[in-house]
Amino acid sequence: MNKAEKTALVSVPIAIGIGTLVAIAGSQFGDMFNGFPVFVLVIGIAFIIQVVAFVPAYKSQTEKYYDITGTITYVLTTAIALLLTEILDIRSLLLAALIVIWALRLGIFLFIRVHNVGKDGRFDNLKPSFIRYLNTWVIQGLWVSFTSAAALAAISSKTKVDLGIVGVVGLIIWASGFAIEIIADSQKKKFKANPKNINKFIDEGLWARSRHPNYFGEILLWFGVSVIAFPVLQGAQLFTLISPIFVYILLTKGSGIPILEKRADKKWGGMPEYEEYKKSTPILVPKVFQ
Repeated sequence: MNKAEKTALVSVPIAIGIGTLVAIAGSQFGDMFNGFPVFVLVIGIAFIIQVVAFVPAYKSQTEKYYDITGTITYVLTTAIALLLTEILDIRSLLLAALIVIWALRLGIFLFIRVHNVGKDGRFDNLKPSFIRYLNTWVIQGLWVSFTSAAALAAISSKTKVDLGIVGVVGLIIWASGFAIEIIADSQKKKFKANPKNINKFIDEGLWARSRHPNYFGEILLWFGVSVIAFPVLQGAQLFTLISPIFVYILLTKGSGIPILEKRADKKWGGMPEYEEYKKSTPILVPKVFQ
């Protein structure tokens, strides 16, 4: 067993342990179903779905269903939270709608992309290793749990408060982030579809203002979700507000930006145009003025 596999072997129980702590914290002041906290049930389901999907994915050595499984997990856990919660209000329905809309849009986009390309390079070195590949699926369970934690805690909470101005502000923030993510993804897809841009890096549209505008939009929309959820959270439930912080850390320090920056440096590093682009363009937060 090499170092990467040993790391994954430790990572799997840690991820499950963290998920368990999130489940316990988010369930305080939450609704119950047959003696079990609704929040605990949906977090458990999020992890179970990943493990079940991992088995055929590992056997067939494919990553084509990884992203769509994440989408299914978001939709199912949200739907189950709605079905098992006794009293629902506008905030609960709004949060559920925002998660489902985002998950379906991004999941379908990524599913189509990986099928068109044929593979996702992130998984090339992971699929052959049982424990490393399992780790990626378990991490996805943690990703779903953490990102949607504030929303699921608010949906299943026994406390209900009028949406109010805070809810409206959160919705505006979510809509802004969602729009940025859609526009950035669309611009990059169009750029890559142009034969003239083969082996070129994108430096136009939102990508002229940020090297990773799609990730900025992602972080922003989850912050909006947390703002909407905040008024009904109390006690240990407040821990779920770590959601946008988790997204930020994972995208900027983990599996997002560092990997993409490394690939870009390997491909275009040393080119005057690329080095100037890196020097003049923020890595995440878009610059307002050109």
